[in-house]
Amino acid sequence: MPKGIIIKPVVERAVLIGLVKNRFDADRINDYLNELAFLVDTAGGVAVKRFIQRIDLPDQRTYIGQGKLNEIKEFVKNEDINIAIFDDELTPSQSRNVEKELGIKVLDRNSLILDIFARRARTAHARTQVELAQYEYLLPRLTRMWTHLERQQGGIGLRGPGEREIETDRRIVRDRIALLKEKLKEIDKIKTTQRKGRKELVRVALVGYTNVGKSTVMNLLSKSDVFAENKLFATLDTTVRKVVIGNLPFLLTDTVGFIRKLPHSLVESFKSTLDEVREADLLVHIADISHPHFEEQIAVVNQTLSEIGASNKPVIMLFNKIDAYTFVEKDPFDLTPAGKENLSLDDLKKTWMSNSHYPSIFLSATQKVNLEEFKNMLYGEVRKIHTKIYPFNNFLFEEF
Repeated sequence: MPKGIIIKPVVERAVLIGLVKNRFDADRINDYLNELAFLVDTAGGVAVKRFIQRIDLPDQRTYIGQGKLNEIKEFVKNEDINIAIFDDELTPSQSRNVEKELGIKVLDRNSLILDIFARRARTAHARTQVELAQYEYLLPRLTRMWTHLERQQGGIGLRGPGEREIETDRRIVRDRIALLKEKLKEIDKIKTTQRKGRKELVRVALVGYTNVGKSTVMNLLSKSDVFAENKLFATLDTTVRKVVIGNLPFLLTDTVGFIRKLPHSLVESFKSTLDEVREADLLVHIADISHPHFEEQIAVVNQTLSEIGASNKPVIMLFNKIDAYTFVEKDPFDLTPAGKENLSLDDLKKTWMSNSHYPSIFLSATQKVNLEEFKNMLYGEVRKIHTKIYPFNNFLFEEF
């Protein structure tokens, strides 16, 4: 390559496609597509335009109706679009039919998330987990991916048993899946041994929706340098640090963030990572209070915790990013009922403090607002668990 020539990476231009199937979807569709646009940005692309169709049931052939498909096709042709991304999971035949119609690459939400996970995986453990999820996602989609060579090539001395190429591919993928699962079993054994070695220390796990500030809170408490970025899934690799508050040491774990419609294959593949959550003594559930639908994000996290068997643990609710919280002040002469957008931070505090079953605190991790209050709350909860589990442990002593 000649010196002085800089090749810029090609930024893929994407159209986002969402379906409104009911009234709830209609209220949320823009937020869902905002999240999808953030996923595209995290993957290194740019969302150029959004297409929304209201339909009772998705079209079995192309997911969206022919009229909307023609509209997208016209836009793709005129605006130099490289990729179309759907906010739902497509069947293999739907992906193929839409690709044929549009003449560009087509992805669904699951394949986009898998692509981001593949980009973000840093350690051999995370890469193995992501690769397994990708193969398990690919396996049922191998059908009709091949349109060439119905049978393997034959000839004198080469005529095989007539195994179809698709069957060969399935066998290769299944063999690879089996190999990766064995590899993960070995990693699981190592991780389990490591966890058993962390005796006489309470284990605290940071959980929450993706991009709520878990790694920033981790860095704040542990004074470490965990990778934190304003992107989705900045953290895939579990990080464990020993933290001491006052006279009390404990282990703090930063975990992968959850997201709406998280592919099942990813949950299964990240079993060993999620074991850190399952085996924790205390969960710190972090929510982004500045997000307009943070309650829905909390519900998604709670649902995922329930699915992995970690919903019965002590919890501290931590509402982060209070510095970014905004609200619309209601006109005193406006007699209509106040909406969510009219609630001040003090209103939310009163609501959550009185209704929550768990200790709750409001924090700005970047501005360190209420940091000492959070540390005191965390110390109190960890101490309660510590004295219960390790009553004769000599780490804990009275302060004078």
